[in-house]
Amino acid sequence: MVKLIYTLADHGDDVNCCAFSFSLLATCSLDKTIRLYSLSDFTELPHSPLKFHTYAVHCCCFSPSGHILASCSTDGTTVLWNTENGQTLAVMEQPSGSPVRVCQFSPDSTCLASGAADGTVVLWNAQSYRLYRCGSVKDGSLVACAFSPNGSFFVTGSSCGDLTVWDDKMRCLHSEKAHDLGITCCDFSSQPVSDGEQGLQFFRLASCGQDCHVKVWVVSFTHIFGFELKYKSTLSGHCAPVLACAFSHDGQMLVSGRSLTLPPRLESNGVILAHCSLHHLSFLRSWDYRSVDKSVIVYDTNTENILHTLTQHTRYVTTCAFAPHTLLLATGSMDKTVNIWQFDLETLCQARSTEDHLKQFTEDWSEEDVSTWLCAQDLKDLVGIFKMNNIDGKELLNLTKESLADDLKIESLGLRSKVLRKIEELRTRVKSLSSEIPDEFICPITRELMKDPVIASDGYSYEKEAMENWISTKKRTSPMTNLVLPSVVLTPNRTLKMAINRWLETHQK
Repeated sequence: MVKLIYTLADHGDDVNCCAFSFSLLATCSLDKTIRLYSLSDFTELPHSPLKFHTYAVHCCCFSPSGHILASCSTDGTTVLWNTENGQTLAVMEQPSGSPVRVCQFSPDSTCLASGAADGTVVLWNAQSYRLYRCGSVKDGSLVACAFSPNGSFFVTGSSCGDLTVWDDKMRCLHSEKAHDLGITCCDFSSQPVSDGEQGLQFFRLASCGQDCHVKVWVVSFTHIFGFELKYKSTLSGHCAPVLACAFSHDGQMLVSGRSLTLPPRLESNGVILAHCSLHHLSFLRSWDYRSVDKSVIVYDTNTENILHTLTQHTRYVTTCAFAPHTLLLATGSMDKTVNIWQFDLETLCQARSTEDHLKQFTEDWSEEDVSTWLCAQDLKDLVGIFKMNNIDGKELLNLTKESLADDLKIESLGLRSKVLRKIEELRTRVKSLSSEIPDEFICPITRELMKDPVIASDGYSYEKEAMENWISTKKRTSPMTNLVLPSVVLTPNRTLKMAINRWLETHQK
């Protein structure tokens, strides 16, 4: 299901966080540096490592466009970097001077949130680099932060186990004890659970903590109906502190990382021996990293059964992140390495099902494709007849016993029966294929298999022509979030196109 494709071993100390943009991977470490790698071949960029911080770098994150990288450190600063040349754009000092543990961009790139060890949280204007609003939690350090997909609110998690929800004006909407010990990470699924009633949108939130739990919540918020946080479930099988969690770009997977399994006496006293600095919808998985055997366990949260187990890191896994446009997973560890994992899409799609009525591949066949198919079925004598009647893929699937006899004038009963049998086999295969197409291959606008996928500035992939038409008629809003697109630049998603082509080669023989 998943294979290790690359190991990065450039950091000189524990890896604290890793983050993806469309084309880059960023990693940060206790060694005070941030490193940048190209996703095309995982080579380090010429201007990497980025050096400014005087103490450990705890978190790094890309802006939605990928042009800016933020990093935060024990030195009390949050730094913005130009990812193209590595130049420092701004150094923003936490008002209290407290160590900054987590930073996160808003979905529209207008704000950057930074949370500190003294419980303060700051919203920075990401364009002017000035402080916009500031708040604080009652107790504990802020170690986790996540913005809702629509950007109307964000959630912070504290070392005391509290989840606190803030709106875009830094007003506290809600706070509750979510984990018995400290929260280590939280993350939103980018896909809404449903539109709900009266225009409400519901989002899935995951949180994890030192109480050994990964919890899933359903969140809704409107200015009319207010905010609501509902506990949904706890993923089973965790018997050690969970250090990190992250949803995949399509919301269909959740990864979580574990630390040291503590002896019962130490666990009951709340002593933590390892720390983490951080970092669609019917199908959800989590990954569980156990430092005892340094394994990765894959869960299906519909059944909460273990699907798969991986082992590679030699010390505790501290961070995990999914790429925003393809099924790549990065895991960082106290062993100073970052592992890059790739999903076997063919195996993955076998575990999925979809109720969407997708456009079938064969309907796109040209007359030449039909001729090729006839030859492959040992029916080459019919090629001329089919071409004369302009039979393409759509017409082929609609042929009947009567149309073969009356319209195509195929006189032989045996030949007509053979053609019908082959067409029925084709219909069966097409029906089977339609339920196996991985969701990430389907354009969110057309709901059809993408032929020329591009990445928009909202982080999602679309069929190029469909997205160009959308932008020209919808005034630059995102089809997925309804937010204004930071940019109308569309970047070819070559990685996704190659994956689609490989999948087609396997399934259209």
